[in-house]
Amino acid sequence: MGLIEVHGIRVFAYHGCLEEEARIGGQYVVDVSVEGDFSEAERTDALTRTVDYGRVAAIVREQMAVRSRLIEHAAARIMARLKAEWPDGLRWRVRLVKERPPIHGDVDRAVYTVEG
Repeated sequence: MGLIEVHGIRVFAYHGCLEEEARIGGQYVVDVSVEGDFSEAERTDALTRTVDYGRVAAIVREQMAVRSRLIEHAAARIMARLKAEWPDGLRWRVRLVKERPPIHGDVDRAVYTVEG
């Protein structure tokens, strides 16, 4: 078993329940990890036998460009798209961080993590 991690995919997006968030947007960071049998990639050195982390980052950017009210919804969309791209028995984890959410008080980040 192997583990691929793509950390710190930075995206400016327009998610949130407040109308202001739809207009001004905010900073987000997405981390993706995938666990699976990558032994064939280890043996063959072939990109086609593994998960292309450049494509992972592209999928995250594509899905984050679609507005959601909730970060839970955006994370679930990212997860679904990753699973559709690589459907074979991999275990995914998507961690979506909303930096400086516009809520009462001084809050550094809100985080949602989905696994599947």
